[in-house]
Amino acid sequence: MTRLLLLLVVVLVACAAPAPAAPPDVVSPPAGKIRGTVTDGHRVFEGIPYATAARWRPPAPAPVWSGVRDATAPGARCPQPGDAGSEDCLFLNVTTPAAAEGLPVLVWIHGGSFLGGHGDSYDARDLAARGLVVVTINYRLGALGWLAHPALAHDGGAGNFGLLDQQAALRWVRDNIAAFGGDPARVTLAGESAGAMSVCDHLVSPASAGLFRAAIVQSGPCQAQASAPVAEKASTEYAAGLGCAEPATAAACLRALPPSRLQTVPRYFDLAGVAVVGPVTGGAVLPANSVDAMRAGAAARVPVLVGVTRDEFTLFLAQQHAATGKTVTAADYPAALARVFGPDAAAVAAEYPLRAYAGSAPRALAAALTDVAFACPLRDMAGSLSRTGPVYAYEFGDARAPVPDSLSRAPFPLGAAHSLELSYLFGDGESLDDGQRRLSAEMVGDWASFVRTGAPGPDWPRYDPAHEQVRALVPGGARTIGDFAAAHHCAFWRDR
Repeated sequence: MTRLLLLLVVVLVACAAPAPAAPPDVVSPPAGKIRGTVTDGHRVFEGIPYATAARWRPPAPAPVWSGVRDATAPGARCPQPGDAGSEDCLFLNVTTPAAAEGLPVLVWIHGGSFLGGHGDSYDARDLAARGLVVVTINYRLGALGWLAHPALAHDGGAGNFGLLDQQAALRWVRDNIAAFGGDPARVTLAGESAGAMSVCDHLVSPASAGLFRAAIVQSGPCQAQASAPVAEKASTEYAAGLGCAEPATAAACLRALPPSRLQTVPRYFDLAGVAVVGPVTGGAVLPANSVDAMRAGAAARVPVLVGVTRDEFTLFLAQQHAATGKTVTAADYPAALARVFGPDAAAVAAEYPLRAYAGSAPRALAAALTDVAFACPLRDMAGSLSRTGPVYAYEFGDARAPVPDSLSRAPFPLGAAHSLELSYLFGDGESLDDGQRRLSAEMVGDWASFVRTGAPGPDWPRYDPAHEQVRALVPGGARTIGDFAAAHHCAFWRDR
């Protein structure tokens, strides 16, 4: 009897003992266990499949697995210029603090003109160190992501496969992020350039409703989106050029092409001389242009942080110089304006005279294009969104922001060009001087505050169309400016 009682006590103690804790590099979302990397106070899980996608079909649920999946290296990148990648590319990455439970979540959509980019290029450790779980994603690009041929139409209309991918990633976050220490009820959706345009679309897409509670729009020309008839016509012509002109067989013909034949893209929209392919409006996925929907008060009623860089378009002119060795000269300036602005060229030349830019035609042209394509549309968007929720506006203005080596030989200063603020949020700080590091720390703190609370900080003014206060992000201390519209000639552009 005594031995029996002793055995019973041992069994009861064993049953009551807590199960051994999982190692910190292993998490257990519904799809199966995942092993990532723990280093330097962070956990990083890479190459997690969030969906699968057959060519020009909506994404399907990701596979499940047994055992422990390795997540210590990025997944395949989506095919893009200079990188064949793989069409099996719907992967995401999660970065968390070493200890994470119930933390707010930032989901980042990369830019790249809807042609390039990948989620694993963003180092999210600084943001995670501020108490966030950060998710970066891949999505289909170029023709594979955005071709709007009628033969490839789906329940949501034509095109927008990349947008469907992003929505699948958001649903994955909703269903799985708690396993990584994130709170699915506190998701902020953010992006830059094409990623920001995507965020604008999610603000108005019915299928994105409820998948995020706040949004960040960085340098997004959200007006640059094509209607379905325009995109379908361009896509049909594109397919014919690939030998797939017959409507009855176009879908099978296109799906049979080798990926190398799909490196070019149809042209949907012209943004100040830059060809744009991407989201298509007029179907169930994206019923209306996001800017029009915002004006109509039809956007999600969530806090929005929205901004631009002061010299957006110098980047594109520098890329043009790097590719061709050519740049606009003072003698070329009138002709360059005529190519872009047509009958308004003379008025633009008077509004942006070379003497106001030290005689530099690239700087004058970049200023005009920055204002018409980025700054003034941002102002209008901020005004529209401020009627339905809190909006905070900024302008990144570091004139000495580090420039990629590939563009360092441009014969004009890039200033605070398009995308240069990203190294302040996702960089390691090696290329920044002391003042820029302080600005970087302030920006990371403000972005993290917005993700946590819906406001970037107590000293940021809420955007009000009556006062138009915009936060200027510059070394030496951010400040509030009230002359954004005048500095970017928005009264001039309002009538054009």
